Amino acid sequence: MEIIQAVRGFKDILPPETGRWQFIERRAREVFADFGFQEIRLPILEKTELFRRSIGETTDIVEKEMYTFQDRGDDHLTLRPEATASILRAYLEHSLYAADPLSRLYTIGPMFRRERPQKGRYRQFHQLDAEILGIDDPCVDAELIVMLTHFLERVGLRGVRLEINSLGCPDCRPGFRRLLLDYLVGRREALCEDCRRRFQTNPLRIFDCKLESCRAQLALAPEILGSLCPDCRAHFETFMQYLNVAGIPYQVNGRMVRGLDYYQRTAFEVTADVLGAQNAVLGGGRYNGLAKELGGPDIPGIGFAIGMERLLSMIDIADEEVRRMANLFIAHLGDAAKCRAFELANTLRKIGIRTELDYSGRSLKSQMRRADKLKCRYVLILGDRELAEGQVQWRDMSDGEQERLPLDGLAETVRNILSKRG
Repeated sequence: MEIIQAVRGFKDILPPETGRWQFIERRAREVFADFGFQEIRLPILEKTELFRRSIGETTDIVEKEMYTFQDRGDDHLTLRPEATASILRAYLEHSLYAADPLSRLYTIGPMFRRERPQKGRYRQFHQLDAEILGIDDPCVDAELIVMLTHFLERVGLRGVRLEINSLGCPDCRPGFRRLLLDYLVGRREALCEDCRRRFQTNPLRIFDCKLESCRAQLALAPEILGSLCPDCRAHFETFMQYLNVAGIPYQVNGRMVRGLDYYQRTAFEVTADVLGAQNAVLGGGRYNGLAKELGGPDIPGIGFAIGMERLLSMIDIADEEVRRMANLFIAHLGDAAKCRAFELANTLRKIGIRTELDYSGRSLKSQMRRADKLKCRYVLILGDRELAEGQVQWRDMSDGEQERLPLDGLAETVRNILSKRG
């Protein structure tokens, strides 16, 4: 009978690779907590309308990529393609703004988009997502960037570039839209099929096209920075001042837009040249009108999302961070010694000492090879003679030194040795 394979575009994450994921997640939780963020855990399935209203009907995600189906109750449901809308839905549904007008929330988990599978791009992918809700202050925008850059440093990512822009607000957009349409009207036939459609529905999306032919048509296109209203201009300038105060280098990219319709004002991306044309490591921005669009109060927000798969492809993680290997291996000979070794191993594990044990009755030589393969620095050797004498052999695998330790109080003795030697 043929073995059932994973669904195309969905990937198993196996040890020791899971250790790399856990390293990223530990660093994220540490850094985010230091900046006052709390974790929120969300369902992966939402009503389709949530994403149609938040992401935008004319985005590629909604038009082409969502996993949407009708369940037995005739509800239209979608596997979440991104996290911001789900976080905001939970924030509004549970009235979190009533307890505290300022909320800092993050989530870690899988997202789903039916894209063409390729190296580093899967139909189930994973994101770290952080959001600040309840305040429209450019200082908060800069603070989020500070936390983000600190996190990237903590995981060892170097050689990246921060690009920022302002996408204006509903007061700025109509004037810029007219300028952009006037510029593109004579170039429309040179655009790809998707961009010709965007020309009618959402011309700002044309800036998001990755085809060189479309990018060439936009070479002299107007930038939205020239159409900002006074409030948006002041917000963007103050945002840059706070980045300067924080000592964070950045580049203004007036042609950068985000792939979701809900963004307003601050938008940013972190890019890396080593990734080639698809060079965005992560992105985010402000979405002040989204809460109201979803039926709640007019509450501002800003956030970012980091793709775990892309981040992991760019960093080297030390072996000790990936594989939290056992400190100690207990080798035993004889049934009585095995029973005592079983008791001792579990006692040591309960006090936080990672311990390995042989279960198959191998020879002492085979058990020592197993300990070496598992990179255990220390080995306890326990046999009938050691039991009779009330002592065990303790061997340091790094230098071969060996000594005898008393069986009485052995767990505490081992803990003291490891606390001193590591």
